[in-house]
Amino acid sequence: MITNEGIKNAKRYLDFSRMTKDDCSIAIQYILKKIDENLDTFTYKFPSSASSGNVYAAVDNTDWTACFWTGMIWLAYDYTKDEKYRKVAEIQLASYKNRIMERIHTDTHDLGFLYTLSCVYAYKFTGNTEARNIALLAADLLMERYFEKAGIIQAWGSLDDPTQRGRMIIDCCMNLPLLYWASEQTSDPKYFKAARNHVKQAAKYIVREDASTFHTFYMDPETGEPRFGKTAQGFSDTSCWARGQAWAIYGFPLSYSYTKDDDLLNVTKKVANYYLNRLPDDEVCYWDLVFTSGDEERDSSSVPIVACGLLELSRYLALEDQDRKIYENAAEKMIHSLTENYTTKDLPESNGILLHAVYAKPQGNGIDECNIWGDYYYFEALTRIALKFDA
Repeated sequence: MITNEGIKNAKRYLDFSRMTKDDCSIAIQYILKKIDENLDTFTYKFPSSASSGNVYAAVDNTDWTACFWTGMIWLAYDYTKDEKYRKVAEIQLASYKNRIMERIHTDTHDLGFLYTLSCVYAYKFTGNTEARNIALLAADLLMERYFEKAGIIQAWGSLDDPTQRGRMIIDCCMNLPLLYWASEQTSDPKYFKAARNHVKQAAKYIVREDASTFHTFYMDPETGEPRFGKTAQGFSDTSCWARGQAWAIYGFPLSYSYTKDDDLLNVTKKVANYYLNRLPDDEVCYWDLVFTSGDEERDSSSVPIVACGLLELSRYLALEDQDRKIYENAAEKMIHSLTENYTTKDLPESNGILLHAVYAKPQGNGIDECNIWGDYYYFEALTRIALKFDA
């Protein structure tokens, strides 16, 4: 049984004056300005996962994070309808096709991230059938990582690697929409079944009794038996890595949107409340939720993921549900705090958007830097908030 702490600090969100249309527009215009500044550099190349000195290097499409730049360009196209964005995003599709055909660093569940934000978006926004076909190839490749007996998709590495075999991680909840989409496109239920089974196993084994999350969890792929939880990027095996909790807060309601399984909404509320109850005054979490004050680094990149998750969750809650208003306000308050205090607006030499993110603290990677997924989800959250002004 997973504990629901409730929202202990609800008043701070109920008293918040929500973002205005002008607030939202100004923030989005800044993002578009930064995209425009980087468009030439990152047409045939991609920003590195994390910056160095707050500057992203130009790299090839080999990491799990290339999609966040392509996704930003598609969001810019959808928001503005400016053909310059579509042109660049479509140029980049060739690298995604090549990556699948040549199997370049595809031993990862992050195929879901990679091909949803690039090829599925291309098909969604323009009807590009080649992009659709590339995304379906990616879905088939992702299915090769599914262990039916355990009901999970292996996260990383070769399926024969004993150090990785049967390892699922909380991030994978964000990769499942590619499989749900593939079922819709092909009318083949195998993709849906794998995604649904994985998310149920994640909710059962990765979410702890106190509503915190393990980063990773091992299952026995032959017997389906649960083994043990660990971390790779959190403070310890028993702590709660902030970005992992963020993936849970967004990933579970994304699966609900396809499955309509009320258990997923219930678990989302619990993991969301755990997160909200551990935020400092400015709503920007530390890199691990074991820290609630002090000198440890913040992780700005986790915050917009949570905001998107809270806004997604709110879509499925009744209008009279008091938690709905709290979650919506909390999302906007987080984004407002990022806009006011965490962007590069006073650091013009940076080609990133959000400062003070952490990629992987234990590995010494991307600490107090820009992280490209943080930039992407900040943009996505703002486009979600902007929709309310057009409703």
